[in-house]
Amino acid sequence: MPGVGPKSAQRLAMHLLYSPEIRVQQLSDAVSGLKKGLSFCKRCWNITEGDLCRLCGDISRNQHQICVVEEVLDVVALEKTFEYKGIYHVLHGVLSPVDGIGPEQLKIQALEDRLKTMLAERNSPQTDQQADDQLMGAQPATSKPKIEVILATNPSLEGETTAMYLMRLLKPMGISITRIARGLPAGGDLDYADELTLSKAMQGRQEYAS
Repeated sequence: MPGVGPKSAQRLAMHLLYSPEIRVQQLSDAVSGLKKGLSFCKRCWNITEGDLCRLCGDISRNQHQICVVEEVLDVVALEKTFEYKGIYHVLHGVLSPVDGIGPEQLKIQALEDRLKTMLAERNSPQTDQQADDQLMGAQPATSKPKIEVILATNPSLEGETTAMYLMRLLKPMGISITRIARGLPAGGDLDYADELTLSKAMQGRQEYAS
């Protein structure tokens, strides 16, 4: 299993061997029920117990801001920051021609279809009720917010390739496309940073505010 080497596997096996029967049975039931109780969100492809995950079903979140990530664990990491208030789209991997992973193996077509649906709803003509309200002197609705796609793939070769591919694919739609900032981590040392990280840090420099 990922992250479990031979020695770790041996320790886990010995721990279960000396554990009470009820604990081993509970673990067995949890593993066997994993596939039965969970599925993927039909909108963003995050893990869920129903048709939509709790994030897509939360109407308080910004529905016009989509953060594109590689894996489900990336959603968990971003949610821990409590900074992002939009919604997500999980690709379930990155482009890697060497490993035979192309756009067809990822949830890229699902993202494109999702954005097309959002644009169609956004550009739909006003309803008869809205037209009648304007004739009666009601104030017209404010301009609809612009759709933003945040590319949050990892700063690896495959992640950068995937982000570039998505940028070229989605740019003709007329939506806003942004890339998460890259550079030195908080508390990091210049001595231990690689050339690519230092280069991105210099390119992404900002005016220093006192």
